[in-house]
Amino acid sequence: MNRSEPGAGRAGAWKRFAPLAIIVAGLAFAYAMGWQRYFSLAFLAESRESLLGFVEANYLLTLAGFTGLYALAVAFSFPAASILTIFAGFLFGWFVGGVVVAFAATAGATALFLAARSAFGDFLREKVGGRVKRLADGFEENAFSFLLVLRLAPVFPFFVMNIAPALFNVPVRTYVAATFLGILPGTFAYAYLGEGVDSVIVKAREAGAEVSVSDLVTPQITIAFVALAVIAAIPPIIKRLRAARRPS
Repeated sequence: MNRSEPGAGRAGAWKRFAPLAIIVAGLAFAYAMGWQRYFSLAFLAESRESLLGFVEANYLLTLAGFTGLYALAVAFSFPAASILTIFAGFLFGWFVGGVVVAFAATAGATALFLAARSAFGDFLREKVGGRVKRLADGFEENAFSFLLVLRLAPVFPFFVMNIAPALFNVPVRTYVAATFLGILPGTFAYAYLGEGVDSVIVKAREAGAEVSVSDLVTPQITIAFVALAVIAAIPPIIKRLRAARRPS
């Protein structure tokens, strides 16, 4: 009986970490193959006519393929969410592109969240205490509001926010809802930028310069994201203030 315990423990550990190991291996493979060069505005500038022609000839196939590609890129933490959203707006228009990205990004983020939760489980709850545990409890109590705020204001990289909630006891339903709603403003903003990126690329090429994502994001869009995050943060702040005023 005791001899089988180490083997059973190793099998259990492999089962826990297998999804995360697959994601890390997939990300390493993508970089080794040099696929990152395709996720750039430079590639879009070079291939925009052929891409538009292919979409026109194979619209539904391209739409389905792009949805799957986006979900996989997010699930494997490939740093291409912003540029792919711009691609979506360029290829399909801001509305269709935005809708596709919202569902694909949520699906990919949920897959990564589940993989991280499988690996780490209740790590914080079991290993830490004191202020960190109180922070975890507060996050879990207001998980939807906190996640919504962090999604609306992209302070942290997208892949970090896909993994971090796995360290807390956040229900999958809450994670999916907050992720989907929280990314909508940014998704449609970037898709809208993508719909008009062709003229920007043409002007840049005429000037002999290359366009980057930062060139497309205006201060107004950044301010709008911050304002949305502030508005979303008001309800949980009021809730905590009311709770603090109640007599113990």
